[in-house]
Amino acid sequence: MLTLLTIKNFALIESLEIPFSKGFSIITGETGAGKSILLGALGLLQGKRADLGSLKDKKEKCIVEGHFDVKQYHLENLFEMLELDYQDLTIIRREILASGKSRAFVNDSPVNLNDLQELSRVLIDIHSQAQTGELQEQAYQMHILDSVANNNSTLAKYQEKLKQYKKLGKYLQEIQEQKASLIKESDYNSFLLQELEQADLHTLDQADLEQSLQSLNNVEVVLENLGYSISILEQDQIGVISNLRELKNAIGKISSLSKSYQDLWERINSVEIELADVAAEVEQLSHNVVQDPEQLAIIQGRLQLLYTLQKKHMVNSVQELIAIENDLSNKAFLAEDLESEIVLIQEKLDAIAIELTTLAEQLSGARKKAVPVLEAQLLDILKLVGMPNATFKFDFHWSDSYLLNGQDQIQLLFSANKGMDFGLLKKVASGGEMSRIMLAIKATLAKYSSLPTIIFDEIDTGVSGEVADKMGYIMFNMSKHMQVFSITHLPQIAAKGNQHYKVFKTSNASTTTSSITLLEKEDRILEIAQMLSGKDITSSALEHAKELLQL
Repeated sequence: MLTLLTIKNFALIESLEIPFSKGFSIITGETGAGKSILLGALGLLQGKRADLGSLKDKKEKCIVEGHFDVKQYHLENLFEMLELDYQDLTIIRREILASGKSRAFVNDSPVNLNDLQELSRVLIDIHSQAQTGELQEQAYQMHILDSVANNNSTLAKYQEKLKQYKKLGKYLQEIQEQKASLIKESDYNSFLLQELEQADLHTLDQADLEQSLQSLNNVEVVLENLGYSISILEQDQIGVISNLRELKNAIGKISSLSKSYQDLWERINSVEIELADVAAEVEQLSHNVVQDPEQLAIIQGRLQLLYTLQKKHMVNSVQELIAIENDLSNKAFLAEDLESEIVLIQEKLDAIAIELTTLAEQLSGARKKAVPVLEAQLLDILKLVGMPNATFKFDFHWSDSYLLNGQDQIQLLFSANKGMDFGLLKKVASGGEMSRIMLAIKATLAKYSSLPTIIFDEIDTGVSGEVADKMGYIMFNMSKHMQVFSITHLPQIAAKGNQHYKVFKTSNASTTTSSITLLEKEDRILEIAQMLSGKDITSSALEHAKELLQL
């Protein structure tokens, strides 16, 4: 339960620290005194968005801090799931900096707003008149039934399976889209693959082909120059070898006269041998040069195909073309593999669907059994608050789809008087009737939940007299199981509280400030008397206030 609330620099509040007790607490005050500011501060502790406009002094930061006694509510697992340090006295703090940035802390550990919202959901419920509309929402109606039916465990299993089902379904869709894309491209890919396979890329050596082409394209030039080279080397009288032999003979005649001449002769002899070998090789090369138009055409054709493929695939080598060929080949097999995977995924989905349907049927069965129990409890409470002829009807419809809470689709219908047709709440219930219905529902849910704290913000709107008195008793009875706050303008309800707080506003020349105080006995009598008769408190109002307070 909420044991202490501290607010600094928020809206009209400069600074306040107010302790709260268990039981039924009343909060009253004139319109505009600041009751909504208290709710706004508590909203920050629930993880609601903050803005710079909330700061009273725009140069200072705003701090809202709530102390919650959670010892008896078994929240250790939730704290562990949210990766928060558990403490029996849990402190939630929100800070709004002068820069406009907001920070949140749980037991002095930073926490994001999503986790704060998840935690506060099990700590405090603030019900305002505007929230009465949620009663018309199917999700809330389902929540009411599930609470009475004790469906929490089954619902958790269903939602876990649904999460698996959706995740697997999304993956199946991705695989199917991938397969469809492959099939769409398969004809073109097959053409490309066939084209590359026919090129027999693994047997091609581009450098060797280009060299062969170079040679075959220049046969005449090669033959002409080789022939000329042979004539230079071997032509009679003027050939290099012939002249070298004459040189060798001339030096040979004097080689015996000096070692230097002998060495020179040997060198000339060596050159002659080398030139003779060069001449023989040139001769051999000349014989090897063959004019082969057919081979030239073959090489030109293979190279042209190779260049065309490289240009089409925007690559520069045979190795890159081979890599593309392998990739296209893999895609062809991938489509077959995807089909097998799709079959396996569909089998898993079908198995999960069977489990989901079974769980959904269990949820539905429990809800239908809970309907008469819920209706009986609601009608008992509504009789107390002046709606003796009210009746409810839950219409169930089975959905073919797996919804968040099962396969039930429900509609809560209502009739306020005998002989009236059932209709949707928003169409047939007045504002005052909606307030009483919501109170009946909250009072019923209090028996099935372990929610520590609930705050009713003017739930008594549209009611008065004996009905208001009964509503006060209902909230008082709720406070035996949980901490209950009621922000009210009705003295009948205000008198039922175990403690009574008053919100008031003070002004001076420069500023207006809101504050809250716990009323002692005499002040409480005066406050309720003022609620009865206005600012001019009469003696009869004072006596009536004492009667209401049973003093």
